[in-house]
Amino acid sequence: GTTGQSKRLEGIMIRNADNLTSGDVLYRTHIQTYGWEEDWKKNGAMSGTSGQAKRLEAIQIKLEGDLAAKYDVYYRVHAQTYGWLDWAKNGESAGTAGYAKRLEGIQIVYVPKNGAAPGSTNRPYVEK
Repeated sequence: GTTGQSKRLEGIMIRNADNLTSGDVLYRTHIQTYGWEEDWKKNGAMSGTSGQAKRLEAIQIKLEGDLAAKYDVYYRVHAQTYGWLDWAKNGESAGTAGYAKRLEGIQIVYVPKNGAAPGSTNRPYVEK
């Protein structure tokens, strides 16, 4: 994504970054006017929309299989007017709901299981 350019994310595809460990990366997004996607996407499938001019407002990401046994997934989003929110972990919500704020960027990191968070985890999600 971007920061400081007022560009919205409309869709995202996430793949497993650890080619040596089996398992899946699952994710779903909160989409303008639609809300949370019902189904979780995985391993490179599109979450969100394309060509509909709908912004992503929040995301959830989790791991399965050996990947989940080896890592925790942390992620944070850059949200319109909020900037970088704090880190969410293992399926928690990151972003906003009820404020009509676009996601502008997403940062995702794997941390060895039960390792320290990459930063503050106090406020990853803001909801009305």
